[in-house]
Amino acid sequence: MSSTNPQPGPYDPNQYGTPQPPNQPPQYPAGGYPAAGHPAAGYPAAPPVHPGATGMPMQQSNGMGTAALVCGIIGLVCGITYFLWVLAIILGILAIIFGAVGKGKVSRGEANNGGSATAGLVCGILGMVIPAIYLMALDAAIDSVF
Repeated sequence: MSSTNPQPGPYDPNQYGTPQPPNQPPQYPAGGYPAAGHPAAGYPAAPPVHPGATGMPMQQSNGMGTAALVCGIIGLVCGITYFLWVLAIILGILAIIFGAVGKGKVSRGEANNGGSATAGLVCGILGMVIPAIYLMALDAAIDSVF
């Protein structure tokens, strides 16, 4: 029983073509990277950059306006409560400084919370004025008694 077309054996090298040697990196075209449609290319190519296009916009730094608002509110509450007047004056000064710096950043375009900076500035001023009024009233009361 001889046949003209013998059945290939289990290890026939001609059955699947010439195998590549193992542990060899895939062959890419010149340049060292796979082409955009190549199956080895992991991600699609980046879109082209248009002329005049800029990168990511600069991140806003709103910390000074927020710090002014926090210090101003706490300073105002401490100013209303008479026995914390020292803390109210310290926080009022800090709120005024932070608010002024925050408003400067808003005018330069580095921040976008001008309302918070202004509110912190106003609360800081009020937080310093209210204890001053309390102290003047206390001084006037002491002078009238003695």
